[in-house]
Parts: sequence; C-alpha cells; structure tokens
Amino acid sequence: MRYLTLIALLAVLFSCDPKRVYEENQEIVGEFWYVDSLKSFEFEVPDATSRYNLYANITQQSDYHFYNLYYRYYLRDSTGKELVSDLANIDLFHPKTGEPLGDGLGDLFDNRDKILSTYEFPYAGKYKISFQQYMRMDSLPGIKSVGARLEVAD
Repeated sequence: MRYLTLIALLAVLFSCDPKRVYEENQEIVGEFWYVDSLKSFEFEVPDATSRYNLYANITQQSDYHFYNLYYRYYLRDSTGKELVSDLANIDLFHPKTGEPLGDGLGDLFDNRDKILSTYEFPYAGKYKISFQQYMRMDSLPGIKSVGARLEVAD
C-alpha cells in the first residue's frame, strides 16, 4: 500500500506543468493520415492580456518514410474568423544521421513544434486550431498522432 501511495504521489508531481493551459492529442485512426482529414482542437484562452506559445505535437513511427513533415495549420476564433494560417515544416529525423528526433518510447517518437511564439489573442474565449498534412500524398503513413498545446509564454 505504501508503494502505491508513493507511485501516485510521484505521478502527480511529475504531471504538474504550470505553463500549460491546454494540451490534447488525437490518434490517427488506421494506417494513414489522409490529406482531407483535418485534426482540430478547441481550447479556451483565459486571459487576453497574457502572451501564449502554441505548439503542434507530432508522434511518428521510427519507420516513417521521410525526414520531415509539412503541415498546414489554421487558427480561428469562436466566430470562425481565420486569425492565422501557415505552412509549417518540422524535422522528425536528423537529416544527416537519420536518427529519429524527439522523445522516444519503442518505435514511437514525440515531437513538439512551436508554431506561434508570444502570441496575443484578441480576446479571452474559445479558439480552434486545425492541422492538415501537406506532404503531397493523399494518404501519409507513419504519423500516429497529432496534437495541440497552448502554454503561457515566459
């Protein structure tokens, strides 16, 4: 019983992340991330006077066929008005050695790509970020999950 209490306490301590406002990941169902399959996340901005960092979370398999991932993101407010959209590129493998980048467990590797830095949201409230793979393939294998993370900037 004492060990279970210690494990629970350690889990609580290591899960604390005071900067994080929102984080969610969605698994890619099946073997492929289809070009027409947007991964969307709705989140709440609590304070419009603060600045925030917004990240894309990408999990890939070690046998992903490319060293990078091109993706588009779209940030919209609660009315659907597009605030920001851009094409982004993240390296998932070292270009020279071919070693996977990110935090790995088994054959899966987690990467975080900062897409907006010290961003000022126009008002407190609900927002939506969507991601679309942009690798010029209708069906992209090897990406296992996509997510979004919002944190208070330093």
